[in-house]
Amino acid sequence: MPLQPLSVVIITKNAAAQLADCLESASFADEIVVVDSGSSDGTPELAAARGARVLQKEWLGFGAQKQFAVDAARHDWVLCLDADERVSERLRASVLDVLAAPRAHAYAMPRRNRFLGRWLRHGEGYPDWSLRLFDRRHARWSNDLVHEKVLADGPVMRIGGDLLHDSAETLAGYLDKQNRYTSIQAEALFQAGKRARLTQLLLSPALRFAKFYVLRLGFLDGTAGLVHILIGCCNSFHKYAKLMALQRGA
Repeated sequence: MPLQPLSVVIITKNAAAQLADCLESASFADEIVVVDSGSSDGTPELAAARGARVLQKEWLGFGAQKQFAVDAARHDWVLCLDADERVSERLRASVLDVLAAPRAHAYAMPRRNRFLGRWLRHGEGYPDWSLRLFDRRHARWSNDLVHEKVLADGPVMRIGGDLLHDSAETLAGYLDKQNRYTSIQAEALFQAGKRARLTQLLLSPALRFAKFYVLRLGFLDGTAGLVHILIGCCNSFHKYAKLMALQRGA
């Protein structure tokens, strides 16, 4: 059977420093769609020069922005990437195998994260299964403002080959982003009627540490793995602390 045609979709804002490598790794696709939200660093021009179809869209939040990009694609099979991600050679081969004979409507792939100069192999950093390849007639992005996810209407299969994530941001920039994310999460929980309890505030970080540092062998990733997991634990604490503050009108 002929390959199902594939659209790669990417959302961007001021991603010129990273986008070229992402586009190169996705060059096997039948089309690449870049949805930009007001870049000032030449991102749209770089994408267009490398053959991508570029659209402008004001920021809707991560989930809605990615769904807008999916809807704008010309083909039903889509692979969703971030500008700081790369498709490895093995993952490329796996995607092409799927397109030759799909056995499901949605596929997750292992995402390998680079943190503090080290490719993580355990804990939260790997395999970090991410559903990114799907038939848009049977799956779509959630409307979450952050930590968005693909919702599929059938079983999700897994494929081999790493999706390489190397944000190249500073630790200070990473912490600033996590602070923004936990604020958005707390507000979303509050608006949904959720309430934080003292047990969540205390136990969530501890259980997270036990899961990722001990059970998932995060300690094998050295200092980088420890810092990565501790930041995740702090995020859990901050999310519930901010939710408590909202409950009390603080």
